[in-house]
Parts: sequence; C-alpha cells; structure tokens
Amino acid sequence: MAQYYEGIGRRKESTARVRLMTGSGKMTVNEKDGAVYFPRMGDLADILRPFSAVGQEAAKYDVSVLVSGGGTTGQTEAVRLGVARALQIINADWTSALRKKGLLTRDARVKERKKPGLKKARKAPTYTKR
Repeated sequence: MAQYYEGIGRRKESTARVRLMTGSGKMTVNEKDGAVYFPRMGDLADILRPFSAVGQEAAKYDVSVLVSGGGTTGQTEAVRLGVARALQIINADWTSALRKKGLLTRDARVKERKKPGLKKARKAPTYTKR
C-alpha cells in the first residue's frame, strides 16, 4: 500500500475521511468517481480549492474519500476541510496559506433544535384572535 496523508473534515451532519496519495489526479468518493458523486456545478472546484491555495496541482495527488451523513453542501464542505487538513500534514508551511483563505476553519453552524410549542426552532404557530 502506498504512503497516504489523512484528514478528517466535518460540516453540519457530514463527516469525510480524506486520503491524499501521490498519483495521477484521480478522485474517488465512496467507491465512485468524484464527478459522478458530486455532479452539481462548482462542487468539485470547491473541493479542490485547497490545492490552488497552496500552489499545488490537484493532478499530482490521488484523492480517496469516505463521506457519510448530511446533504450535498455539507458533504462538499466536509471533504474540502479534509483535503485542507491532509495538505497541512504533507507540508506544515502551507498552513498560513490555507488559513488565509479560510480553508482550515471548521464551520460550526448546525441546525438549531426544535422547541416545544413551536413549529420549528423559532417559528411560532399563527396567532388567531378569534
């Protein structure tokens, strides 16, 4: 087995385990091709943003991802954070470049819980006078 660098990314309910290996630029997400798993326009570009932030070509690395939970956006951002953390392990000098672009910051916003007596977290039932 080849040497790999691992980074774990989380966002909302999603968790992504990302492995970077030197290779030909192939991206695999949950045993599928990256473009098949993330067909939405801009998602793949967003995931590969950490590579351009550190001045590396994504074609130099094979990216293998196991992602679960959440929706498309949460999974995309979880994978992006995992890629950034893996790049940070490869070369610690890239930390400042990744931090400047905000790629190492874990977005802690999650869905607020529903409160009793309300329809959602804050939405109250419609007031009726009579």
